[in-house]
Amino acid sequence: MRTLSVFILATLLLAIPAIASEAMDVGDLTSSDASGSGYTGPIWDGPKAVLWDNGPFITSYGTGVGGADESILDPNDTVNGFGCQWLADIRLADDFEVPAGSTWEINSITLYGYQTGGGPPSTLTGTYIEIFDGPPETGTSVWGDLFTNVMTTTAWTNVYRVKPDVSGISADRPIMANVCDFASPIVLTPGTYYLCWQHDGTETSGPWNQPVTINGTLETGDAMQYYDYLWDFIIDDGTGSLKGMPFIIEGTSTGALENETWAAIKTIF
Repeated sequence: MRTLSVFILATLLLAIPAIASEAMDVGDLTSSDASGSGYTGPIWDGPKAVLWDNGPFITSYGTGVGGADESILDPNDTVNGFGCQWLADIRLADDFEVPAGSTWEINSITLYGYQTGGGPPSTLTGTYIEIFDGPPETGTSVWGDLFTNVMTTTAWTNVYRVKPDVSGISADRPIMANVCDFASPIVLTPGTYYLCWQHDGTETSGPWNQPVTINGTLETGDAMQYYDYLWDFIIDDGTGSLKGMPFIIEGTSTGALENETWAAIKTIF
C-alpha cells in the first residue's frame, strides 16, 4: 500500500492537469464575495428506492454559504477529494454486496463529485461506470465500460466540501450528484462486486470525489484508486486513515434486503 504524499505534492504544481488527490489548491482560501450563493437552479432531490447506500458525506446541516449543508473534513484530515478524471484515466472503485437469496435489478446509480471553483450549476459532463465481480485489478467485468458516458442528469446536492477553518464561508467546492439511469436494468446475483467509475467536467480542476465523511470517525471504508497504472487503497495523507466513497444504488430486489444501508443507520454517528 502506497501513501498519497507524492500526489499531495503534485496538487501544488499547477502544470500537472490531473492528480490523485486534492489536499490544497489555488482557490482553497475564501474570498470576500463568498457570502450568499444566490443560486436558484436545480438541486438533487435524493434517491427513491435504495438497494445500497455506501455512506454519508454531509456532516453539518444549514451551516454553509447561503444556508447550504456542508461536508466538513475531520480537523486532522488533509484531503478534500480524490481524483477520478476520465481524461487522465484516474479511476475510483468501492465494493458493495448483493445479499444471499436476492437478485438485484439496478435501475439507477448516483455518484458524486466536484470541480474546485466550478458551479453551481454543475460543471460535470460525464460519468463512466464499470462493475466487476471482485477487486478491479483481478476481477472480471460483468457490466459497463469506461468509454460510454452513462450520466443522465447532474445537479448540485446543496452541499459544500470544506475544511473546518472555512466552514460557513467557503463555496469553492459544491458537490454534485451525477445520476445514471438505465433503460435496461443491471441484473446482479448474490456476491460482492466493485463499482468502478470516472467523471468528466468542463473546469481545469478535477473532477474530484469527496470520501465518505462521518463526524468523529476517521476510517470510513476501503475504496481504491487507479493512478499511474496501479491500484491502491485510498488513504488520507494527514491521518493515514482508509476512506470509503459515497454512492447510491437504486432498483428492486427479488429477495429480502438483508443489508442495512447508511441511510438507515447514519443517525447513530
